[in-house]
Amino acid sequence: MIPKEPLPRLCALTDLTASGARDHATLAVRLFAAGVRWVQIREKRLPDRVLAEDLRRAAASAPPGGLVLANDRPDLALVAGASGVHLGDRDLPPEAARRLLGDTAVIGLSTHAAADAIAAFVRPVDYVAIGPIFESPTKAGVRAALGVEEIARARARVARPIVAIGGITPERAGDVLAAGADAIAVISGLWHGRLEDRVAAFEKALGGL
Repeated sequence: MIPKEPLPRLCALTDLTASGARDHATLAVRLFAAGVRWVQIREKRLPDRVLAEDLRRAAASAPPGGLVLANDRPDLALVAGASGVHLGDRDLPPEAARRLLGDTAVIGLSTHAAADAIAAFVRPVDYVAIGPIFESPTKAGVRAALGVEEIARARARVARPIVAIGGITPERAGDVLAAGADAIAVISGLWHGRLEDRVAAFEKALGGL
């Protein structure tokens, strides 16, 4: 794969329900204006044509160096000109996504244990997400919280980018980075309150976005 720039420290996931917005492109514009440089469009219910247009508009709004990733859908990422895709364990395999999107695309993969995160790096991915680190409001009762110790276990074995997700607040962000995460992914932590204030709080906690 072609070497890429280091990932921003904050990945902001869009959420129409929590934000009250009508479309993801509007949220991407707001996030970029607030200083976020990495946006993941997370949507599981919209028709493909609507989601593809949201992705296209979001990608077009990205500042220089900004990233827009599609959640789950490498096909729509390709159609919309997005920066890449984030895959779950039930999605298209990273190998197939890489063939579709090419070497320059950013491809991430969700894992739910340190052992899985370590194993994932033999695959053609640019980063691995691990979580939920804390109890996640968006997936309450679905998976048990792993704790920051699981990040440290993965960090001890790999040197490539690890993104922590699940219940991360500005108050917890420092502990997550100290455990070895390179970045954090946040959903509800951004949309409960004034967006600009929440982004600023994460920026302070992370030492920059």
